[in-house]
Amino acid sequence: MTGVFFHNTIGFIREYADRFHHTKEEDILFKEFNKFSENAHCNPVEQMLYEHDLGRGFVKGMETALKNEDKADLVKNALGYAQLLKEHIYKEDNILYPMTEEILSARIKNQIQKKFDIINKKKAGAQKQHLAFVKSLRLNTK
Repeated sequence: MTGVFFHNTIGFIREYADRFHHTKEEDILFKEFNKFSENAHCNPVEQMLYEHDLGRGFVKGMETALKNEDKADLVKNALGYAQLLKEHIYKEDNILYPMTEEILSARIKNQIQKKFDIINKKKAGAQKQHLAFVKSLRLNTK
């Protein structure tokens, strides 16, 4: 059961967190932020990109540990990823996104949202599948 759980979790992280969420940030939001970063008191984009790469490393570590049946390394990487994610989301919610609201004009934010909407529409089926996975986790923990 553990192998199936982690296999599905790794797939979810790669598909949803990395190829969906991080791609929108890296290819759209961060590029726009950097155009106007001189209007900010600091630029958190480099740190956010660094953390995306750290997360990818933890996921690769989980995958390798799973293949090698190394439970200790699997747990170490999963806990590392969980801690990173907790800190990363805090930074997004309390630093990056408020700064984005402050330095980007309504017109630029609207352009970003339109690009996000296009991606969301293209990935709607995958999003539904990912949401079902997350819901299944909630059901299994009750």
